[in-house]
This record gives sequence, C-alpha cells and structure tokens, in this order.
Amino acid sequence: MQNTYVVIMAGGVGSRFWPFSRTSYPKQFHDVLGTGKSLLQQTVDRFAGVCPPENVYIVTSQEYKELVQQQLPALGEDQILLEPYRRNTAPCIAYACYKIASQDPDANIVVAPADHIILKEEVFRDTIKVALASTRQEDILVTLGIQPNRPDTGYGYIQYIPDKRTVKKVKTFTEKPHHELAVQFLESGDFVWNAGIFVWNARAIKQAIRKYMPEIAEIFEDGSKTFFTDQEAGFINKAYSHCGNISVDNGIMEKADNVHVVLSDFGWSDLGTWKSLYEVSTKDQNNNVTDGQLLLYDTQNCIIKTPKDKLVVINGLEDFIVAEYDGVLLICRKDEEQRVKEFVADAKQLHTKFC
Repeated sequence: MQNTYVVIMAGGVGSRFWPFSRTSYPKQFHDVLGTGKSLLQQTVDRFAGVCPPENVYIVTSQEYKELVQQQLPALGEDQILLEPYRRNTAPCIAYACYKIASQDPDANIVVAPADHIILKEEVFRDTIKVALASTRQEDILVTLGIQPNRPDTGYGYIQYIPDKRTVKKVKTFTEKPHHELAVQFLESGDFVWNAGIFVWNARAIKQAIRKYMPEIAEIFEDGSKTFFTDQEAGFINKAYSHCGNISVDNGIMEKADNVHVVLSDFGWSDLGTWKSLYEVSTKDQNNNVTDGQLLLYDTQNCIIKTPKDKLVVINGLEDFIVAEYDGVLLICRKDEEQRVKEFVADAKQLHTKFC
C-alpha cells in the first residue's frame, strides 16, 4: 500500500448538470444523492484501504482550493494540486503523475474523477486491487470497462480481445463515437464503455506521455525539481500556459499499444447529466425522482429537484427535468437534456451569475 497512490480529478464545472452545478460551486462539491457527503467526499472515502490517506491527491482549479480544504480538512497542502487553467485531463494527469513519481519512482497510481457514482463500493475496491496487482507486475495502462446498455455517444468505447484473463488486452479504444458507430459497437458485443478510471505505474504513464505527447513530457520533466518545493506553484503557472487542451483518452489511450481493461460491474454512473442521475436514483410509484417540498398530480417519469423551503406544485408533466438552484429554474424534456449546454451559454449572455 505504501507505493499506491490515488489521484482524484476535481476541477471540472459539470455544465450539463446546470443549474445545480455552477462555475462557482460545481457538482463534485454538492451532496447530489442526499447522503450527507459531497461527491468528492464520497470518492475519497471509496478509496479507504486502497492506499494510505497521505497518498491521496486532489487535482482541482485554483478557485476551488478553499472548497477542497473545507470538505477534506485532513489533506495536507502538498496533496491539493492547483491548476491555473482548465486544460482537460492530459495535463491534469501529467502534473499529478510527474509530481508523485518525483518522490516515488515505483509509484502505482489510480486516477479517478471526483463526480462518479459507485453503488457497489466493495466490488469496486476489489476491482481496483486487481488492476493494481497487474500494474505492479507490468508497465501497462489499465482502464475499467463497463458493459454498455445503450449506444451512448458521450462515452469512450473499448474493444477488447476475449480470453480467460481478468486483465484483457485492448484491441481498439475509440473516444466518443458518433451515434451510428456506437450502435455498431453495442451490437458487436465485444465493446465496453471506458469508465474514465485508470490504473498504471509511474514508469508506464511517463513512457506513454514521452511517446505520444512529447511536448507535455518536456514541460513537466523540466519542472521535476520544483515539486514539493516553494517553486512548484510558479512552475505550474508557467507550464499550463504552454499545455494544449487535450484529454488523456485522445492523447494516449487511443494510440498506445499496451492498454488493458478490467471488465467491471460495480453500479457505475459518471453522473454527467440529469438523466444519468435519474437512472441511478430511487423512484416513487410514478417513476419520479424527487427532492424538495412537492405536490405532484398526474406526473410521471420526471426528475424534480427544488429548494426545500419552497412548495412546488406540478400537474400533468411526463419525462421532464425540473431543477431549481440559486435563482435559476430549469424545465426541460429529459430526451432534450443535451441542450443544457446551449442553455448555459445563452444564460451567460444575460449574466455570469447564472452560470
């Protein structure tokens, strides 16, 4: 366990979950499921027993430092990695892995988003330990694969080579295909969704970054002596100004020839949208997911989340999202939730406080 580290990515805005998720207070800091803990806190708790508490690192935006400290007061300063700009997951992962490797070249690293839901946490931990066992032995890149139940274009798809091994070799890795291709993937039966949770050792990820993103490697290798010193923040501010906006999926996973996958079933949802929250939540007798002080009449298959100090009366709705938070009310058909980003862009034109 001493050589095992967990990196949690917590810098996103989560705009598809608007108006609940805002730039000033994104969804990872909210208690979305009503458990008494935020998604970030739940994610940290999920890794208890996987690595020592001092080996957990949070990568987030500079503007969320205080939120992280409030929600995770046990973290030391060096465990909160602050990004000056949002540059997608490749620079975020490079920063964390190069920093960890500067102190522990034998590090075995798990990288996970802060806003996922895992319903079967013991199964999840067992799955992570299987992946960690393989990356201790080999310099490979491991991702967790989820059996798809629909041709969703919002996920990466992994085609694996069927065999009896638990950690299977990946044949192809396709990030967010168009709908027709997603349908073909689903029908073929040998594709799984990429859960966006990665496991590798420090050597393997540094080798991959050097090979497939040499400009990123050069940037972070130049700063290796600044990590865990007073010069780190200054170096990162400069480094990020030279980093492109690219995901680790596009930058490495689609190209690398040493990618493996562990087929997983632990009640996963990336909670990217209102519809995904609806799917994993408990429903009433009319298939509504509700949170608020509500009177519902002839209303079915809706997700409704409103302030508890306001009585909301709804009559005659079916398959809708009704969400109110901090002065913004959203009413939208569930099957048109992809337009939420459009709504956010238009709301920003009115006033940034709405976003």
